[in-house]
Amino acid sequence: MPRVAVLDDYQNVALKMADWSAIPAGYDVTVFDDHVSEPQALVRRLADFEVVCIMRERTPFPRAVFAALPKLKLLVTTGGRNLSVDVAAATAHGVTVCGTRGTTPPTPELAMGLILSLARNIPFEHRAMQEGRWQTTIGRSLHGATLGLLGVGRLGGYVAKLGKAFGMEAIGWSQNLTDEKAAEHGVKRVERDALFAQSDFLSIHLVLGARSRGLVGADDLARMKPTAFLVNTSRGPIVQQEALLATLRDGRIAGAGLDVYDVEPLPADHPLRSLDNVVLTPHLGYVTDDTYRFFYEDTVECIAAWAKGEPVRVITA
Repeated sequence: MPRVAVLDDYQNVALKMADWSAIPAGYDVTVFDDHVSEPQALVRRLADFEVVCIMRERTPFPRAVFAALPKLKLLVTTGGRNLSVDVAAATAHGVTVCGTRGTTPPTPELAMGLILSLARNIPFEHRAMQEGRWQTTIGRSLHGATLGLLGVGRLGGYVAKLGKAFGMEAIGWSQNLTDEKAAEHGVKRVERDALFAQSDFLSIHLVLGARSRGLVGADDLARMKPTAFLVNTSRGPIVQQEALLATLRDGRIAGAGLDVYDVEPLPADHPLRSLDNVVLTPHLGYVTDDTYRFFYEDTVECIAAWAKGEPVRVITA
């Protein structure tokens, strides 16, 4: 009987988001709602599974994990790509890797939610109301503020569109951004130093890779206005964590809205949890009902197609 593992289903909703009866009879599906990060523990958990379904980059699959799982034949990742999976190693070990569709709006929407929360002190005022207090802070308007975009692709461009609806002026920079590409999204391209110096809200929208890992460091943060906010819904390691912590602790910027972290789930004793000038969310960018339905419906389709010898949405690189 082929065994299927569904990993990191934190909300325990995978089986409700799709019709799993579409996979062949006799396939046994096991859902795990906790996270295992230690590779040897992960291998022990998955040793008897032929099919593993993963959620985005929550659980990396490097070469060593594939080598230690000889029974594994199919890996399904949500999304059309997953840089935490060594696809070449999967191929070398006879494992087919398939992906799913996704949606664009949820992450930009969350980025704007974090911007609004920071601008109007929403989490702080919510707590104050629960404690019986009234109007304890003074917010700032988004209208006329400068929205800086570190990355102006599909997601960054969508954030620019949302920011403009609030009357924000959008500027952007990334290594390959041209004036023409920026203009397509209604964004003015500026140089990197100017992006950090001029932004009132700086939102990060880059893919994590060799060029972007640790890209934002202490020098960049030092260029930001003391009234400015940093928002990251992309990937935690794009920003150098110690530099960000020092900047926030010293109050050298007004605050940060973070949905992504170097280590996820964020440890309970992590210093970010104790700062009062941050708004934190637990990597919710893509966590919406419609996105999950795409993810799990396509996961079921991938398993069923692979079982027939006709895999779909195969990822080869």
